[in-house]
Amino acid sequence: MKKFLLFVVMLVMSVAALAEDFHIGVVSGTVSQSEDGLRGAEELMRLYGSADNGGKIVHVTYPDNFMQEMETTITQIVGLADDPKMKAIVITEAIPGTVEAFRRVREKREDILLFANSPHEDPEMITEVSDLVLNPDNVARGYLIVAAAKEMGAKKFMHISFPRHMSYELLSRRRDIMKVASKDLGLEFITMTAPDPVSDVGVAGAQQFILEKVPTWLKQYGTDTAFFATNDAQTEPLLKRIAEDGGYFVEADLPSPTMGYPGALGIKFDSTEKGNWPKILDKVEESVIAKGGSERMGTWAYSYNFAVAVALGTHAINTIENDEDPTDEDAIMATLEKYTPGAGWNGSNYTDVDGIEQENFFLLYQDTYVFGRGYLNMTDLEVPEKYFDVQ
Repeated sequence: MKKFLLFVVMLVMSVAALAEDFHIGVVSGTVSQSEDGLRGAEELMRLYGSADNGGKIVHVTYPDNFMQEMETTITQIVGLADDPKMKAIVITEAIPGTVEAFRRVREKREDILLFANSPHEDPEMITEVSDLVLNPDNVARGYLIVAAAKEMGAKKFMHISFPRHMSYELLSRRRDIMKVASKDLGLEFITMTAPDPVSDVGVAGAQQFILEKVPTWLKQYGTDTAFFATNDAQTEPLLKRIAEDGGYFVEADLPSPTMGYPGALGIKFDSTEKGNWPKILDKVEESVIAKGGSERMGTWAYSYNFAVAVALGTHAINTIENDEDPTDEDAIMATLEKYTPGAGWNGSNYTDVDGIEQENFFLLYQDTYVFGRGYLNMTDLEVPEKYFDVQ
């Protein structure tokens, strides 16, 4: 009888071990295109171990020139499905090609969970092929960023982008909401076109354009202008000029204390600060104040891309181990809050242009933190219903 009981115990332990022996694929950009997403992937490897060393995380990066190398991106994502232990794939920033890659993964492996963050492709397309999609709440933020700019003292609001980004539904919709919000709140709205970093001019050319143009824009429109750029690479030169010459900056497209600020202000982080967001925030704040940007420049206290990368990876593991619904909103928010203590979050399900709520697509935003001032409590502000109807 004892031998039989021992056999049963060993069998149960073996089954449990097999159940836990799975991999999570994490796809991120490189340090030059999406550093915070990359750092989030690295944090997941620290937390759960690299599959190469017996852990759970398989990490791959997509090409910097992803628009021209889309097939490479697709191949890298689909290749993760060849791993028999693969149970979920997380894209830290779902660049073009993700939809096709997810379709091909589905054809090969229906058992793999597919999670996408910050999709560049149409919401209707990404929701069809994904189990869970997260994105900054560009609908609510269309109003909230302008409201924050006014609260900070701005009287004009400049939106800087390029045609590729304006072809994305949520980005163009946010721009349109910003325009309406500016009018309602008494700010002059200015639309400005800049070079696309993935065009022939490259990242360097796109950044140089911003460096050269911001002083001219400030002279033309005044230092009471708030600037917003839809591209991460253009955030650094924008911050550099605003710190030097004036103007306001509420937050980046994908906000983070490390989004543009270190390069713009020459900030270096030591080993005790990397990944420690309260310490990072304090150091950036000291530098912003020293450069004269106090109460004029803001961010989110925790990197969106970092926090969501870690939260999505953790949520995927929790979903697999506990056999949970991947669209459990309470579980998603609890995981986010776990990695961003002290910061407020808000959000809702995405509602498409036909008024249909997508149960697997969540829009999120964190409270705005202004250096030298603190949180603006934007997550407590109710966004008027009219802005959700702007198309």
